[in-house]
Amino acid sequence: MTTGAVPTTFTSLKSKDQGLGFTRNVEFIKVSELDRVKFRRTKVCVIRNSGSGSEIVELQPASEGSPLLVPRQKYCESTHKTIRRKTNTVMVGNVAIGSEHPIRIQTMTTTDTKDIAGTVEQVMQIADKGAEIVRITVQGKKEADACFEIKNTLVQKNYNIPLVADIHFAPPIAMRVAECFDKIRVNPGNYADRRAQFETLEYTEDDYQKELEHIEEVFTPLVEKCKKYGRAMRIGTNHGSLSDRIMSYYGDSPRGMVESAFEFARICRKHDYHNFVFSMKASNPVVMVQAYRLLVAEMYVQGWDYPLHLGVTEAGEGEDGRMKSAIGIGTLLQDGLGDTIRVSLTEPPVEEIDPCRRLANLGMRAATMQQGVEPFEEKHRHYFDFQRRTGQLPMQKEGEEVDYRGALHRDGSVLMSVTLDQLKKPELLYRSLAAKLIVGMPFKDLATVDSILLRELPSLDDKDARLALRRLVDVSMGVITPLSEQLTKPLPNAIVLATLQELSTGADKLLPKGTRLVVSVRGDETQEQLQYLKSSDATMIFHDLPYTEEKVGRVQAARRLFEYLSEHCLDFPVIHHIHFPKGTHRDDLVIGAGTNAGALLVDGLGDGILLEAPDQDFDFLRNTSFNLLQGCRMRNTKTEYVSCPSCGRTLFDLQEISAEIREKTSHLPGVSIAIMGCIVNGPGEMADADFGYVGGAPGKIDLYVGKTVVKRAIAMEQATDALIQLIKDNGRWVDPPAEE
Repeated sequence: MTTGAVPTTFTSLKSKDQGLGFTRNVEFIKVSELDRVKFRRTKVCVIRNSGSGSEIVELQPASEGSPLLVPRQKYCESTHKTIRRKTNTVMVGNVAIGSEHPIRIQTMTTTDTKDIAGTVEQVMQIADKGAEIVRITVQGKKEADACFEIKNTLVQKNYNIPLVADIHFAPPIAMRVAECFDKIRVNPGNYADRRAQFETLEYTEDDYQKELEHIEEVFTPLVEKCKKYGRAMRIGTNHGSLSDRIMSYYGDSPRGMVESAFEFARICRKHDYHNFVFSMKASNPVVMVQAYRLLVAEMYVQGWDYPLHLGVTEAGEGEDGRMKSAIGIGTLLQDGLGDTIRVSLTEPPVEEIDPCRRLANLGMRAATMQQGVEPFEEKHRHYFDFQRRTGQLPMQKEGEEVDYRGALHRDGSVLMSVTLDQLKKPELLYRSLAAKLIVGMPFKDLATVDSILLRELPSLDDKDARLALRRLVDVSMGVITPLSEQLTKPLPNAIVLATLQELSTGADKLLPKGTRLVVSVRGDETQEQLQYLKSSDATMIFHDLPYTEEKVGRVQAARRLFEYLSEHCLDFPVIHHIHFPKGTHRDDLVIGAGTNAGALLVDGLGDGILLEAPDQDFDFLRNTSFNLLQGCRMRNTKTEYVSCPSCGRTLFDLQEISAEIREKTSHLPGVSIAIMGCIVNGPGEMADADFGYVGGAPGKIDLYVGKTVVKRAIAMEQATDALIQLIKDNGRWVDPPAEE
């Protein structure tokens, strides 16, 4: 038995023959016992601590053979069904946030806060649309003074929607507005720390402790005031605005985001103030999901139960913004995490309410019905860091007449369902598949569909349709068709789709030897049924659970399937096949795909997507599929935009400028451009961007390469052209493709 001390929110510790080595941290708890035991095939250390919270923390090697031990922590109530995480209740005015209440929807005004009439009018529009909470930027004394009039005017008009003050860099302003608004949002990265200069700083333990004492000195008055007035607070960390101190100590990472928030939360708790929520926002949905999971895992260890505000920051506009938000927010809702949400779009705030409501309804339905599968032991999924499980791509076999290697793409595949009617107009079909046409012949391009599903084959005497299919096969596009169709109207070199039931009856043995197979699997089959996968030699697997299933959860069923594949060393590629019922609203399709497939792809589980919707436009489904892969940081087929949703700080018409920049730069796959209304969401928020277009002063734009400003105070009229020239100067520009 060993005794010692480990941090309450430790990152890691090392196991040595002589004893234990610990990573540097600032707050420790006593360890009363440490036993080395066997845990699921690996040895782990089990720490029984004398602090508050979880009694046992399990540690396991960070990787096979590594001496570095990391916590295997619980991050949600259940990974095999949606059970909402229990939280305390936080009151924001007259609105209760927490697990005993509905998921609350909110947005933010875009008016100048000093424009009292305009702000009041927008808040009323937002409230009439159904928002339950609204946030208003408060950057200075004039804005803080205006807040009193805004609040009073709304009350006089019988609008009691809670108002939240958005605070950056301004503790005195937070103190002032706490006297009238219902909630204060503070950003731990800049409330007491100076603006990040992206410098690596060296700290001794004493130096770091002095910094913490400074934060407590600056932050405590606001805590005491909020407690006195009954105000709520959001401790809202942003990935892009961590302080140099945090980044130097913990890295520009989800871990740093959590520690930044916890510094402020500990001060709140020290003063017995608990009316606060957490948020961990990032423009990258993968980082956002990891940060929230780590936050909750640490709260389980601590025994804390504060609610969560969910959001993907700078998500953008249109379908892109909705998809990114669905991937990030929807993933967490599927695990029962999240108590209030905002969908941040570069659109008028009233446009955020509808997708926000759709996401909230989806999350509440999953939690109310506790959608999932029977309990199973999950050993292989990486909760807190992205490690993609890449299925074995098709390999060419001796004697095959065609090249099957293009049926899937290494960065993520898009498959589409094609009808017999589409085969009647081959050139239109090829264009719909985003193939390039040269003298009427199709060729694959960067964003061409990889394979098609043809539920019904053309008749044997339909030579034109079969020629159209042969031309697709010749350019290494997979043509998939059901077993029954291939047996009755065989198509040379087709890939045959079979169910597990068909495999169990041996129906696939009726096919010619060497026929390529796709196997359709629900994910909730018995172990005996899944065993047929072992001998199937499948080219790929479709995870296909009916969208209308009431109790079985698609995400949990897929996790169970991936666990089975990993446990039996089966490396089949897996395509997420979602068939939406007729009448599905476009936003529900985007949000449903982002939630149900995105929740798996952000964990590296899956190799592609096949979306079907009988009454939706073909191009819309194809674009949605590619947007989903790009949003999950897989296959990059177009320019990536990090675009803030605008607020009272914005120094130009963000929606107009965003549209102008997109029109001129949308053909640059692999390039990421940040479009920011002001410096608050400036260099730090552009953590993922290659180039930045940031409002520096009224009518003036600053341009960035990465986090470094390279040109200042460019007149707005010349700024878009200057951005394009900057992209050219850095060797990232290509001319738009010529129209065919």
